[in-house]
Amino acid sequence: MTDEAPSGDPKVLYATPAPQIARVTLNRAAQRNAQDTELLYALNAALDRAAADDAVRVIVIDALGPDFSSGHDLREAGGNPAGIADNMYRHDRVGTWSGFRDEGAAGQLAREQELYVGLCERWRALPKPTIVAVQGRVIAGGLMLVWPFDIVIASEDASFQDNTLAMGICGAELFAHPTELGIRKAKEMLFTSDSLSAQEAYRLGMVNRVVPRESLLDEAMAMAGRIAEKSLWALRVTKEVLNLAEDAMGRATIVRSAVGYHHLSHAHWRALSGVPVDPDFIRGSAVARKGGLAQHISGEK
Repeated sequence: MTDEAPSGDPKVLYATPAPQIARVTLNRAAQRNAQDTELLYALNAALDRAAADDAVRVIVIDALGPDFSSGHDLREAGGNPAGIADNMYRHDRVGTWSGFRDEGAAGQLAREQELYVGLCERWRALPKPTIVAVQGRVIAGGLMLVWPFDIVIASEDASFQDNTLAMGICGAELFAHPTELGIRKAKEMLFTSDSLSAQEAYRLGMVNRVVPRESLLDEAMAMAGRIAEKSLWALRVTKEVLNLAEDAMGRATIVRSAVGYHHLSHAHWRALSGVPVDPDFIRGSAVARKGGLAQHISGEK
């Protein structure tokens, strides 16, 4: 490994720890790497940097702290919508959506098409192999920071959960559950909101390898080193064909179709209660937070 110090946005670190390998690290450990606007755009910038560097052949994504990602930082999502929109306009947007300040469903749809579906599909299409090293909990929106990447290496203590049906919503914004897990297991995961263990995710094919936590990054770097020995041209075109094969199986249609139902769910709850999710879930979460049981709701330590 090199002695190069990590650089980049404080929320996302960037380094080249070995020849031909870039390491991109989520750096919100105190918030359990809950994602907000700043983190998502910082992650995108770091991935762009690695993609544009001809000396890099493989990108490793990991996270500091006990949990890989507790999902969306709902302290931001529950804040001033106009302020969130202003924050988005401060960044170089990656898609063609606008109207983030629009009222009603329009503003929320624009935000999620840009920040969630748009970024995830962009990361999936990166013209270099990506490896994500996952530890601890991955909850709901945290799956968006795992599923777009090519190879998933999980620590033995990793778990994966989509509890959005408990919120009254049609799954996380990146609705890749059927292609990641198969239809039957996707239904169980969503209907129950139960977590998948690392070993179960491995058995289902969602995870490539399960390793001891202390060797997680070493395993990811070792695999990256083996992949980096291959021709970058061959890696690029092979990844393209594999992505096309997955899309031919229906993935792209599933993801895009689910977005409409996701936002219909938000609009449904806003019409009934003025909030974008089932208010019973919010009340239950507030009670749980007081007992320290719902860290994933806001990424609290």
